[in-house]
Amino acid sequence: MSPFGIVLVALLAVVASGLIGRVTRLPVPLVQMALGAALSMAGLALARFEPETFFLLYLAPLLFLDGWRIPKDALFRDASTILTLALGLVAFTVLGMGLFIHALVPALPLAVAFALAAVISPTDPVAVSAIAARTPIPPRLLHVLQGEALLNDASGLVCMRFAVAAAVTGSFSLPQALASFAWLALGGLAVGAAVTLAVARLASWASAFGEDGGAQILVTLLMPFAVYLLAERLHCSGLLAVVAAGITMSLTDVWPRSASTRLRRTAVWDTVQFAVNGSIFVLLGEQIPALVAAAPVTVQATGHTAAAWLLVDVVLIVAALAVLRFAWVGVSLKLRILGRRRRGDPPLDADWRVVLVASLCGVRGAVTLAGVMTLPLLLGDGTPFPGRDLAIALAAGVILLSLVLASATLPHALRGLARPASPAAQTAEDKMRRAAAEAAIAAVRSAATTLGAANGERRRHDEAAARIVALYRAQIERLDRPAPAAMRERDDRVERRLRRVGLRAERHELLRYGREHHIADLTLRGIVRELDLLETHHGG
Repeated sequence: MSPFGIVLVALLAVVASGLIGRVTRLPVPLVQMALGAALSMAGLALARFEPETFFLLYLAPLLFLDGWRIPKDALFRDASTILTLALGLVAFTVLGMGLFIHALVPALPLAVAFALAAVISPTDPVAVSAIAARTPIPPRLLHVLQGEALLNDASGLVCMRFAVAAAVTGSFSLPQALASFAWLALGGLAVGAAVTLAVARLASWASAFGEDGGAQILVTLLMPFAVYLLAERLHCSGLLAVVAAGITMSLTDVWPRSASTRLRRTAVWDTVQFAVNGSIFVLLGEQIPALVAAAPVTVQATGHTAAAWLLVDVVLIVAALAVLRFAWVGVSLKLRILGRRRRGDPPLDADWRVVLVASLCGVRGAVTLAGVMTLPLLLGDGTPFPGRDLAIALAAGVILLSLVLASATLPHALRGLARPASPAAQTAEDKMRRAAAEAAIAAVRSAATTLGAANGERRRHDEAAARIVALYRAQIERLDRPAPAAMRERDDRVERRLRRVGLRAERHELLRYGREHHIADLTLRGIVRELDLLETHHGG
């Protein structure tokens, strides 16, 4: 199939998966994997799985966007917890699962077992985001999980690299491994931050000559690819580089001046996220039929003859991963709570259900499969790499089973777990909104005075300013009105719902009136856009 045909088929499958998921109520990632498998069985092979190309074209933009959009206050507030999961848990998982896999499948040499353990240790940010989109997770816990998934790819893949080197050469140097990891991690973070700061400085300089919205959006689309390629060229971690670029992007405060450019940029990146995210799961599903077809031969490496033994091994590996993750998360959160209580900081809840949800969210995905596909074909002496096909089959099984397990159990585990917004956070938001409204009132009055004096129409400007100021005064009075947080949230929800009803009726009448009275298309389109923006503002 031509490259254009591959892209078209994959995107059509992504579009179809949304409809099928809404009709069947099945998790969309599983629907997309099933469609990928169906396309493969129908003879429509999408693409040969090239891991490096996959990292660049698929993971780089998604990791960049996740780093860009993750709340920075939440990321820095729980940085110690995130690093404990992204580094400590990965090392703990590699050690524990390497020994367990070697004991479970003795046919896999110890170094290969450690390589497989390393590649299944990182959670997948795409899978976590896909599950969170369907199942509401408490915000603070979600931010910790997203931060972990953003950072643990590099640690897992570096561990795999050294396990493979040990299998190929028969030797391993811990000082060399630590030095290499430091360069990969710190170099990648530095490259991502430096490139983003340079682009931000250039954009700030260029804005003095006017703003080109299309060019600004295009620059943001190109950034993750440029950052990834530069980092890999310098032998750093390209994945960490794009994460650092995304985080730095939101810290530079280089926002387009035009509101329309900001809206267009958000819409473009939402579309990219939808298309690439869905395509990843379609491509993952496309690998399944070939792995299933090879299962009777692959299972022979385990010393068994029935292919069902592969499923048994996958179930035991997923269970062991869950146990190790549950133990680490529970102990880690308990220790963090003790430390934060001594400093007076608000701790992350370590209730057993929170620990259970954090454990179930340890979903493996595209990073795991792309990583395991990079296992070499030959050893240093030219002999075949031992257990390569078996490792790939086990990794694919872990991905599929972890997705199914999380999709099936998380809704039940999360029932009643959502925490209301904290009063302190609500108070801070109210203060911010009040300050913004008062600044707007002052600016409107000042502008009305200046413009009225310049045009000789002081009364008209004062009347218009009074109407605008009245809207801001009503907003401030509403913020000052004492009411419990839950009651205010219900009132806001009711008001937004009624506003949406009114705006939709207004738009429907505008379209009907425009058709019947032949109103100019540009005029009608502009008014409808205003209503669309208002409806979006009110949650439509």
